[in-house]
Amino acid sequence: MDGVTLLSEIKNTSPDTECLMISALNEARLAVECLKKGAYDYLTKPITRDDLVSAVKRALERRRLVQVLSVGKSRQPPRLVNREAFLPIVTQSEKMLRLLKEAELHAASDVPVLITGESGTGKDLLARAIHACSPRAALPFTSINVASVADSLFEAEFFGHAKGAFTGADRERIGFLETTHRGTLFLDEIGDLPYEFQGKLLRVLQDGEFIKLGTSAARRVDIRIIAATNMDLEKLRADKQFRNDLYWRLKGAWLHIPPLRDRKEDIFILMQSFLREFRGREEAIGIAGDALATLAAYDFPGNVRELRSLVQASLNLVGAGPLTKKFLPPQVLAAAAREEKSRLSRPPEAEAPLPLAQVERKHILRVYEETGRNKLQTARLLDIGLNTLRRKLSSYGIP
Repeated sequence: MDGVTLLSEIKNTSPDTECLMISALNEARLAVECLKKGAYDYLTKPITRDDLVSAVKRALERRRLVQVLSVGKSRQPPRLVNREAFLPIVTQSEKMLRLLKEAELHAASDVPVLITGESGTGKDLLARAIHACSPRAALPFTSINVASVADSLFEAEFFGHAKGAFTGADRERIGFLETTHRGTLFLDEIGDLPYEFQGKLLRVLQDGEFIKLGTSAARRVDIRIIAATNMDLEKLRADKQFRNDLYWRLKGAWLHIPPLRDRKEDIFILMQSFLREFRGREEAIGIAGDALATLAAYDFPGNVRELRSLVQASLNLVGAGPLTKKFLPPQVLAAAAREEKSRLSRPPEAEAPLPLAQVERKHILRVYEETGRNKLQTARLLDIGLNTLRRKLSSYGIP
């Protein structure tokens, strides 16, 4: 068969396959026909290596973007191919699982990634997971907290310096960029990067070049940059504190980690993970239903980091028994008490009393939804057996 027929066969059999057509015929009619039949690009001979590599990269980038879009449209929770890379991120939240799948898809390319989210949500863990399942996994991963680098040392730390470049430079120093060559540079708290240095970072992103202090020749470096912040970069841009061009360069892919209060179905499995971490699998203790109910009413301003510290502190008081409500910190108990007081102070709904069976059904389904449809956690909160809950849900038409 000819090339056009082969293209049709490929797209009919595997519509998602990206096809590059290569031909000695430089005919507009043929090129248009191939593009209409689903070819990504039409190249004419002779073809240079750089042109071919560039075309393949563009086709792969398009495929990645299509896959990212399909993650949001799918009704089924996505499956991770590189599960081990994401093991440190404990979640059963559908929001988070979709986010992790997007991160996995972005990891396959060199596109810069911007991770946003409140403090304590796990931005560092996500950056490390992206590196771990990327083609650069075996190469260096350098994590830098931008806020911790003094302004006066920024260029020396990032670009390095030659001996004698300034007073006190008694020997040559290799900067972060060179030590991370071919690997991943993670810039945490990127919103704290001083404005005068943002242009220098932009040059690295655009051209892969930098100039070492005390030298004049530009040096090339091949790095993948992941940045993270808990600040509102949109507001910083509006206030002229963050460069527009740098913002759009960093935001090649954008991943926003939801706060723990928006994925409370993760509280139980996170607590189990922390209990195993602090006590060991053989000494793991139980979590009482009253403790889970109290934690479900708490907003966790410190997110997962706060929950981890809370579990560690509570274990110091528990001893050998289960972790119950009385061992939780005062601020959590106070928040739960305020929520209960607010609930009791609400005026009763002006409607006819419901039969007991309907009240029970309504309550069970509400708790079931609040836990993200987690049967084990729902049973614990309701203080009923798991099999009992399953029978109740089955009677409501829920498998």
